[in-house]
Amino acid sequence: MNSIEIASRKIDKGERLNFTEALALYQHNDILKLAELARMVKERKSGQYVYYNVNRHINLTNICVSGCPLCAFGCKAEEQRAYVMQKSEVIEIVSQTMRETPDLSEIHMVSALHPDKPFSYYLDIVAAVKRAAPQVHLKAFTPVEIVHFANISQLGITAVLEQLKAAGLDSLPGGGAEILDDSVRKIICPNKATTAEWIDVITAAHSLGLPTNATMLYGHVETIEQRIQHLITLRDIQDRTGKFQAFIAFPFHPANTGFTNLQRVSSWEDLKMISLARLVLDNFDHIKAFWMMLTLPIAQLALTFGADDLDGTVVEEKIIHAAGATTKKGITKKEIISFVEETGYLAVERDTFYRPLKISSGVKSYG
Repeated sequence: MNSIEIASRKIDKGERLNFTEALALYQHNDILKLAELARMVKERKSGQYVYYNVNRHINLTNICVSGCPLCAFGCKAEEQRAYVMQKSEVIEIVSQTMRETPDLSEIHMVSALHPDKPFSYYLDIVAAVKRAAPQVHLKAFTPVEIVHFANISQLGITAVLEQLKAAGLDSLPGGGAEILDDSVRKIICPNKATTAEWIDVITAAHSLGLPTNATMLYGHVETIEQRIQHLITLRDIQDRTGKFQAFIAFPFHPANTGFTNLQRVSSWEDLKMISLARLVLDNFDHIKAFWMMLTLPIAQLALTFGADDLDGTVVEEKIIHAAGATTKKGITKKEIISFVEETGYLAVERDTFYRPLKISSGVKSYG
């Protein structure tokens, strides 16, 4: 029996894959076989449901001390495109979104690592957003930002999280993981949180009852083996804490970064990574196909490769588009529902904790 047959049998029985079996699956170029296996696992976990939410992204600033070669969003304060949002601007955006989008259930807020803004700036904004929209879930600040807050405040990671939680923070998005291997991070993001620091923030958040997502940025300088070890590291954390809500794999967009010599990986690679994540991360309930990074057609196809979540309406996004993403900056509920129903699944509007709010009829809508 070869490695693929062994892996297939284990997946069929609901048994865990090891590193060697995961690598064999990646190297196996029968992508329809991967789709078959990943879709089977997806349907065991979420049946015919595909999730989305009504959310609004806010990026507070693009002024950043890190200067990561992989980033096209961050810049110096003296650059023409530099900006910092004041609390009043943030609240105006939140209030306007609530007026225009009554179904809004989540604010998603991430930013750069500003050199001068004190920790109190972020605490004040969290508290103000929560006062303006107490019923809306606030998911904010990657582990990289939390490490930055700990450094500028001279507080520990746990104390930073405790103060943010007290101010109104409900969960963390889990970004900045890139590849959890310091030999890779030294090349793509040498001045921001290390692998150990990213893991420390995640485990501290989970211990405080703050759920997070988990992410991966693939398609730059990493090896396939490092991608698989990244997944296994996340799986090990989930075994201990159980507080990861979803995994999202982001393809690297090289435009305007320090890696413009690279090509964005192919859609074939995107679909392999999504199916592999679904098969390796046996203790994750949800695998997200983030349509803004993948494009809508690839995200729709990913629903057949094990994904069960398309993220949300977003409305406005700056970080990915600075790196050359050409997708729209927002999408309507009607469009998401149509994309899901074309695949034969049911579109489920959810809250951040994956509690269903509305379930589509299943009748295809192309309008």
